[in-house]
Amino acid sequence: MKDIFAGLDRPDWAIEPEDACERAGAFIRQVLDDSGLPNLVIGLSGGIDSAVSAGLAARAVGADRVRGFLLPYATSSAASLSDATAVAETLGIAHETVPITPMADTFLADIPADQRVRRGNVMARCRMIVLYDRSAAHQALVLGTGNRTEALLGYTTMYGDNACALNPLGQLYKTEVRLLSAWLGLPRSVLEKAPSADLWEGQADEDELGFSYAEADRLLHEMIDNGRDAAALAERGFAAPLVERVSTRVRAMRFKRQGPPVAVMPGRPDPDRDGGPR
Repeated sequence: MKDIFAGLDRPDWAIEPEDACERAGAFIRQVLDDSGLPNLVIGLSGGIDSAVSAGLAARAVGADRVRGFLLPYATSSAASLSDATAVAETLGIAHETVPITPMADTFLADIPADQRVRRGNVMARCRMIVLYDRSAAHQALVLGTGNRTEALLGYTTMYGDNACALNPLGQLYKTEVRLLSAWLGLPRSVLEKAPSADLWEGQADEDELGFSYAEADRLLHEMIDNGRDAAALAERGFAAPLVERVSTRVRAMRFKRQGPPVAVMPGRPDPDRDGGPR
């Protein structure tokens, strides 16, 4: 029997794909039921995160209730589009293409070409504008695609790719998302390609971060999940510069993982935290 996980990092702490799928599926069904809406929409980038999120949703509520959107910019790679299409066809979900070039270029005209992060953020936010508009058209919630690794490192655009109504991947490291991709039977091209937000030509996540997702996941699991300090991490073989770099990012990007701080006023209870209307 073929080992579907061959060549993949599978640490002993990784949540088993079947268990992750079951938990994520129950979560998706519960949130959708609570919303009163019947459907889900998702942006399909051709990357592994959106592929796995779509796969979990299709299994949880049925492919007929999930709609994918391909949202290319003029510089998006042809491979990203073909991989996104392959994912939709593999899962049997409806999909359509909505180029964001016209709307993005209106903003990008005033942003210098060498300001790649600013330009990439504009593209990410334009994509979310389209998704939220299409969610209204299809009586749907926007399905998130961000994983735990990206959230802890702050490798995400606020109100862009991190905007969603629900996120089944938010507690799963990139390592676990890769295992889920294999378990779900998604196209191998999605699993094997280098991670990239495809925001500019040649962009690669790990080049920008300066370390691999596998390295980050092992460290973050020990640092965050197991609560180990720098000395304990050093004993486990983690290099001090990597520990410092990652811990600094985690602290600095905390604001991306929380809602906007709100000034507390007397006599103004939070209905969502304090029980709501009686």
